[in-house]
Amino acid sequence: MNSPEPHERDDTPVLITEAAPSFDEQHAARKRKYMTMMGLRIPCIILALVFHQTWWLALGFLVLSVPLPWVAVLIANDRPPRKAERVSRYRYRQGELSPQAIERANQRIIEG
Repeated sequence: MNSPEPHERDDTPVLITEAAPSFDEQHAARKRKYMTMMGLRIPCIILALVFHQTWWLALGFLVLSVPLPWVAVLIANDRPPRKAERVSRYRYRQGELSPQAIERANQRIIEG
């Protein structure tokens, strides 16, 4: 069993943050989704042309292809969900000054 020498360094990257993907990465992912959805529209139209003898099937493919651009735009414009951030709140503990005691402190008012 070979153990690493103390002076050897492990070059494995370590994740030190939970940063969101860059804007360019998000934009590229949204473009891929849009192109995929719009790419599904072309086969629907071609299948409608192929099945033109069976009117109900051709109509079904056409009806399916109509909302695809709208859905593609909605999906492509959708941004990643926001990270849930935990809010740090003051907690009153026994033995400390209460929030009311802090607020009720006598304050000098200077007039004029």
